[in-house]
Amino acid sequence: MPPLESTRIHGLEITQTEHRFELIELDRFRYTTPKQIQAFVNHLYGIEQHLRLLNAKRGMLTDGTMPEYLIRRTGGVVGLLGRLIEDGAQEAMDSGREVLDEDLLDEIVLRREEMTDAPDEPVPAATAPVARRSSGVQRRSRNTVFDDHGPRTADDRTG
Repeated sequence: MPPLESTRIHGLEITQTEHRFELIELDRFRYTTPKQIQAFVNHLYGIEQHLRLLNAKRGMLTDGTMPEYLIRRTGGVVGLLGRLIEDGAQEAMDSGREVLDEDLLDEIVLRREEMTDAPDEPVPAATAPVARRSSGVQRRSRNTVFDDHGPRTADDRTG
């Protein structure tokens, strides 16, 4: 069957997801001017404030060479940055390290086919990711029951 006329807006095919949500197209972060660098570091700071790792320290994502490392690994693509940090946090909990650092993030493999342009920032070339280490011993996952999930809503308190 041909698509319904109501699924076409401005000549473009609209999916069910696009009907339900407002899609926002984000450009990648750039890392060439002080203003662009500050915007990226501010974004990292916001992410850092929400990470709940037992050995996390202030500046874990924003100090030293970590911003350059993250821009190099992700090309400034917000989705890849989120995936790298999320997978890294899971690996940090599973391994018992409970902190994100370059050594741990090197173990995370990203699919980069989503990146069409080479990053335009003057950051040295990335090193090849290190293969995941396996000790052969299955570690028990960390209990996340007591992790801080933010303030509770009024609905949570009544039920």
